[in-house]
Amino acid sequence: MLRRRGSTLIIVSLVLALGAAWVARNWMQARLNGGKADTGMQAVVAATEIPFGLKVEARHLRVITLPKGTAIGDHFSNINDVVGLVALEKLLPGEILLQQQFAKNSQGSTLAALLSPTMRAMTVPVNDVVGVAGFLLPGNRVDVVEARMVEQRAVTETVVRNLLVLAVDQTDSRDKTAPVVVRAVTVEVTPPQAEVLVKAMTEGKIQLTLRSPMAADVPEPAPAPAPAAPPAPRVVRHVRLPVARSLNDSVTIIRGTDVQKTHSSG
Repeated sequence: MLRRRGSTLIIVSLVLALGAAWVARNWMQARLNGGKADTGMQAVVAATEIPFGLKVEARHLRVITLPKGTAIGDHFSNINDVVGLVALEKLLPGEILLQQQFAKNSQGSTLAALLSPTMRAMTVPVNDVVGVAGFLLPGNRVDVVEARMVEQRAVTETVVRNLLVLAVDQTDSRDKTAPVVVRAVTVEVTPPQAEVLVKAMTEGKIQLTLRSPMAADVPEPAPAPAPAAPPAPRVVRHVRLPVARSLNDSVTIIRGTDVQKTHSSG
């Protein structure tokens, strides 16, 4: 009797153990399948540092998998969607790439891809003085001051403000920090600003002035009011009025203690 009861307990224990193992196996598979579904979101990241203005190649990119539902903006999920685009800013290794960080590059130089649709690139000849002693680098912003002679007197005027420097000579890299004396500076302008620059270079000489990176948040100073014109002089006209003469004028003559008064008729 005891032997039969012991056998029954052993069989029940084995059945319970097999059932528990089966339940645990199904639970683990459900967790693994669910985890795979949650990590199925792919994003393209920079495999190496991508400098500003670089035309991206496949060797610069790699793909990582992120948890599903991660909010990272307008990212790329396929490397082929990024290859051939031009970087609008410096990108660090491992950084998730967003669509607004790149521009399309069709035909021509990469500099054209860096321009906004309404902007133009214009090259200005400079020397070591006009170019701020070589301290102008791509990414800086400058003002343009014109100097010309008017009636044998020098007149200066800031003709264009807050222009973005796209390149110095034939370099558009923004990673340089050492000053370089160059012969030409390429700036980003609107079509009306380009006309003002050409006119200023034709009429006289121009000078570039380097702006502070924080000057974008500072309002431009209001132009000094023109001096008020002096008041017109008042014209005073003198009018001689006729003087009425008395018919009987008297003259008093004093000689010592003798006083005499005479009368004369008019």
